[in-house]
Amino acid sequence: MADTPDKARIGLSNREFLPENEGMLFLAHGDSMAMWMKDTYLPLDMLFFDKNGKIVYIYTAKPFDLTPIRANQPVAGVVELNGGICQKLQITEGSVLRFIKP
Repeated sequence: MADTPDKARIGLSNREFLPENEGMLFLAHGDSMAMWMKDTYLPLDMLFFDKNGKIVYIYTAKPFDLTPIRANQPVAGVVELNGGICQKLQITEGSVLRFIKP
């Protein structure tokens, strides 16, 4: 979880490997967020979700792309996962995330 400003700024950049069952959670400060792939070696699926956990936008980002990525509606946060995992697991816009505390 990107629970500090430094973790949010760094995100998954500079990693050359991400286990299939791991990712990073970013929470919005307000109702919008923009993501990018600065210094990110891995393609990532970005799942933008609303306050109810419903995925409102999925974007598969390419490594090192500096284009800002954002949903066109209010979001509560973003989950970043390995690129292609949404297709593999049949996660689609409209799916609902459930957050379970360990």
